[in-house]
Order: sequence, then structure tokens, then C-alpha cells
Amino acid sequence: MADVGGSEGAQSTEQLTSDEHLFDVSDLQQDPPLISKCGSLEVSFQYDSDNSRMVVKILQAREIPAKDRGGANSTQVRVMLLPGKKQRHKTKVKTGESPVYDEKVYFNKILPDEVPGMGIRFRLYGLERMRRERMIGESIVGFASLNLEQETTHWVVLEPRSNLSHGDSGFDVSSLSRSDSGSSTQSLQHGGMPELLLGLAYNGTTGRLSCEVIKGSNFRNMAMNRAPDTYVKLSLMNSSGQEVQHCKTSIRRGQPNPLFKETFMLQVALFQLPDVTLMLSVYNKKNMKKKEMIGWFSLGMNSSGEEESSHWLDMRESKGEQVCRWHVLLES
Repeated sequence: MADVGGSEGAQSTEQLTSDEHLFDVSDLQQDPPLISKCGSLEVSFQYDSDNSRMVVKILQAREIPAKDRGGANSTQVRVMLLPGKKQRHKTKVKTGESPVYDEKVYFNKILPDEVPGMGIRFRLYGLERMRRERMIGESIVGFASLNLEQETTHWVVLEPRSNLSHGDSGFDVSSLSRSDSGSSTQSLQHGGMPELLLGLAYNGTTGRLSCEVIKGSNFRNMAMNRAPDTYVKLSLMNSSGQEVQHCKTSIRRGQPNPLFKETFMLQVALFQLPDVTLMLSVYNKKNMKKKEMIGWFSLGMNSSGEEESSHWLDMRESKGEQVCRWHVLLES
């Protein structure tokens, strides 16, 4: 059992909004759905009014896609209380297509009049060797759609992130299944968001920050008639926003899902680590003098989003092991 949140959980003014794709109670299923692209979670909810807390049980998952369809052999469920995003929990990692988690989590300091404006975001992550991970699917359940007078159990259908709203900048957007670099026509028509897979590792003894630009996904130029010629620029900024180091990958020509596999070493002393920002920018190289930015994201002191902040934190805690994450490119 895990009790998370503690003193940082109180939310009194923020409310969930309709563009956060809440599931209405009519969408929550009492029985496992027959077909679900990203799998389904069986979860239960109960509001403990005496202690002002929500008790959520994460019971099991079904129909997780196989690894070759964008799923994974090992999975983990991550839950977050919305809209505050300060209380969160991870289950233990389980294996198989129908894993049983059977874990309970408490979300604290939820006053009765705050309940209707709050909810839980469920995310299913696939985890592989070398700390590589990716999001398989997610679902957001608003408490207003639930009968909280007693414990209720539901099957929640997980959706691929591409089906959900991209307009909510407060949510991080993670990856789904990838197509290979060769399937250029299919990827250009797919319409997915451009993303970059980045591996980070930090050695506090040597002060070396290892940045591996691994792979891109859904890169496209504005004309949409062919895949762009792309490269990635890495810029290390100090606390004042000045660039202190930079490097670039070589160009990958005409590939919507380019494989870079290039590693760069940046020198950052341990005491400097909390004060630097690493920015990655993906460019479409049009000719010798002209380029256009496809998108960017940043990690570190001025992280561009929740996923980026989490990646940086996990890198700092991983004691030199590489941590790999997909990041959605923000428009310039």
C-alpha cells in the first residue's frame, strides 16, 4: 500500500475543464471491453469523507497490446490527481498481457466541495531494458461522473495519446507505437505528433552529461509532400539563458522516422546541474542557407513540460544509468 501526496495535495481553486477529455460515468464499463487498442484498466474509487481523501485501487489490466504492436512485456500504471498534479503514484512493474497490480493509493486533503472539480489520470507505461519506457495509453476519469457514496469498480478504456487533446499545454504528451524509418508515406499520412527519443545519463564524479539522440517520429515539413531532411541541435544554457555549449547531429535525409543514434558529451559540474537548461531543437534543412524549425523541447532548470521535468529528475536519480524518454516537439 502506498500513501502519497502528504501536505502538498490541497487544491481549492482549480477545476478540471471539459477539454481534458474526462470520461463520463456512461463511458465507464462494469465488464472488460471486448476490443481496446491500448488495453483497459480495472479500477475502483471510494471517497472517504471522514478523512477527506480519495481511495483508488488499481486492480488489473487486460488486452495490453503485444510488444510488436506498440505494447510491452513489462508495464506500470501511473496515476495523478488532477488538476493539481502534485499527488501521484506508481504501481510495481508487472509482466504479461493481463497483469494484476492490486495496489491501493490514497489522495489526501480533498474537501467534499472540491471533489466534483477533480479527477484521476491513469497512464499505462511499457518498460524495457536499459530503463527505456514509453506510454502505451491513458485515460482521465472525473470524480463528478462517479457515485462516490460507496466503492465502485469500473473498467477504464485506455486511449492512445494521439486521440486526446493536444491543446492542453499542462499535460505532457508521450509516445505510442512507432513505425520504422522506411515507411515514409504511411508516416506522413499518419498525422501523429512529431517526437524525439532522447537518452540521458549523468556522471557526478566526472561532471559529464551524456545525451544520446536516438530516434525521431512523425517528422514532416510544412508542404507534407515528402519527409524532411532533419538534424537535431542541442544547446546547454546557463541560469541567465546564455548558451554555453552546443552540438548538432548529422542530417538524415527524407526520413519521417529518422534513426540518429548519436551521443554527445557535455561538461556540467555537479553544483551547476540544478541551474542549467538543455534545449533540443529539430530543424528541416532546406538548402545551404535556409532551415526551418520543426519543433523543440527543453529539460532542466527551465523544462518545457512535465515529462521533460520528470526525465531530468529521473536522470539525476539514476546514478549514471541512461534514462530514455520520448518527447513531443513543441511548435516554435
